[in-house]
Amino acid sequence: MSSFPETLTDRFRRFKHRHFAPNADHYEELATYGQSPDTMVLSCCDSRVDPETIFSAMPGELFIVRNVANLVPPYETAGRYHGVSTAIEFAVLNLRVKHLIVMGHSGCGGIRAALDQSAAIQTEAQFISRWMSMLDDARLSVLASHQNSPQADRQAALEMEGVKHSIKNLRTFPFVADLEEKGRLSLHGAYFDIKTGTLSVLNHSRAAFYPL
Repeated sequence: MSSFPETLTDRFRRFKHRHFAPNADHYEELATYGQSPDTMVLSCCDSRVDPETIFSAMPGELFIVRNVANLVPPYETAGRYHGVSTAIEFAVLNLRVKHLIVMGHSGCGGIRAALDQSAAIQTEAQFISRWMSMLDDARLSVLASHQNSPQADRQAALEMEGVKHSIKNLRTFPFVADLEEKGRLSLHGAYFDIKTGTLSVLNHSRAAFYPL
């Protein structure tokens, strides 16, 4: 049996001493009364992009779902397992969050694989390619509009288009569309540049990202 990573053991002890102990009352309150975040963040699995760190959030403040390339699939009821859809349903209808944020980022490996399937090692099941196929139309659009652009520019463009596409898919969920129309739920797009630490947010009317 493999032993638990020693570095994580040390870090947990540091967390328990430096973070948990001084905030024990807050954790007890969360344990007793449950969570009541007003914001859900759909972010990428990428280890360099942590929503709680970026937004300086305490436990209980953000409801977070992370997957490859921060994608939201369109609403559909076929199949048996819908991890992202389940989280959206729970956050919107049970926690009653007021904001849904889709946050993309620079240098996304999933987006790189969407542009070039050889960029990622895959099994015969091609889980990565199948997942990233949600962006097939967006990929073709970006390639057509960036024919003479460097690869880095094409990737950045598709990373941002991916955020827009996920917001579009969020609106295919009937309960999301209904609550947004009633003004009880707001959808937001964001893009984090790892190198500069810049966070840009989506202006829906202009379909463009602007730095905060």
